[in-house]
Amino acid sequence: MLFRKRLKGLHVAVLATEGFEQVELTIPTKALRAEGAHVEVLSLRRGKIRGLNLYWPGRTVRVDRTVEQAAPADYDALLLPGGFINPDLLRQSRAAREFVRAIDEAGKPIATLCHGPWVLASAGRLNGRQLTSWPGIRDDLVHAGAVWRDEAVVRDGNWVSSRGPHDLAAFTRAMIELFAERDSVAPKGAASHAISAPQQSAPPPWAVAGMVALSRAYTARRLLGAAAVLGAGILALRRLARQA
Repeated sequence: MLFRKRLKGLHVAVLATEGFEQVELTIPTKALRAEGAHVEVLSLRRGKIRGLNLYWPGRTVRVDRTVEQAAPADYDALLLPGGFINPDLLRQSRAAREFVRAIDEAGKPIATLCHGPWVLASAGRLNGRQLTSWPGIRDDLVHAGAVWRDEAVVRDGNWVSSRGPHDLAAFTRAMIELFAERDSVAPKGAASHAISAPQQSAPPPWAVAGMVALSRAYTARRLLGAAAVLGAGILALRRLARQA
């Protein structure tokens, strides 16, 4: 039996710039294309943008067009990946805020995770909505009027959100399901009695451990590089000594 591509003909915008979390862009976009969607990367400038693996430089991704060149009416859905730097830059762009606002006002589906909801906050779209994110920005979202939930996936009308890379498998499934509905979906919003999950008592241990491991790997890499240079220098001196 032939595999039915549920998103065939769907035009998806991925809004990102420098510092996006590598897997939060590459894995969802690969899944979208596998389902038949036409995916375009929109950014603040032309050329290529570089991702991060936590804070370790990642690969580059080619930009299809700038957000100023893109018309929200030409897209059926939006993906907002996270990362520490990417959404902080995007939220300061008027063009990016207006693009996100137009997509949401039209009821088109939006998928976001990690720090991505920062852009929704700056676009003024959080009041009364339910979502999740990287725990570190929980307070920002609550102060912007959202109800924050500490769950792997939160669906609220035309939005689906997740906390970070550790939720990617569940996030990608939920994103495909949301985008497959195709029709505009009205925001659900939070019930009047809904309250946010409490603040975190400490950063996620796995994230802290990952940062420490990357730092040690970087240090080891520099030491190996220095040892290689020193070794080459010693060999060169020995050759010179033999020739003397």
